[in-house]
Amino acid sequence: MTTKPGRRSDITQPACPTRHLTSPHSHPPLGRTFEMRFTSTPRGARLARRLAAVRLDSWGIPYGTCAHEEIVVVLAELTVNAVRHGHVPGRDFRLRLQLIAHCETVRVEVTDTRAERLPPRPGALPAPGGEGTGGRGLLLVAALASRWDWRIRSDGPGKTVWAEYALAGAASGVLRTGASARP
Repeated sequence: MTTKPGRRSDITQPACPTRHLTSPHSHPPLGRTFEMRFTSTPRGARLARRLAAVRLDSWGIPYGTCAHEEIVVVLAELTVNAVRHGHVPGRDFRLRLQLIAHCETVRVEVTDTRAERLPPRPGALPAPGGEGTGGRGLLLVAALASRWDWRIRSDGPGKTVWAEYALAGAASGVLRTGASARP
């Protein structure tokens, strides 16, 4: 889904890192957070996805790994939903991406400003329609994320939809460690 900026897209990378690239005795970097507001447009959602992909790579979740690709899909679905279903003219959406190192989890939060259009709860997702082209985004999120849900914003109108992705379940040693991890 994503390629490293400045790289040719026809070059392939292994789906999961090989053992000789990671050290079992290294400690993962401390938790990190990326937070930014984006215009509530398809272009804003695309920019959020691209910047988050670069940030994940710099945090030690490299391009081409299963974890990187699946986190980017989850993030893309949540940002597109914020634009499509949470758009209020003149208002932005906010993305918060957090690496929680001690539990090897990446948390994605997308906040919009529309409170009257609420997503279903995780246990109440409807089955996709037969020939419809929409309505599958949250099903993808539910399939890829360890858990997800939403809450009403406490600091203004709107809602925050969040998802957590467990890196430990994706592949051991996904995080680059030591000197090779970039801030």
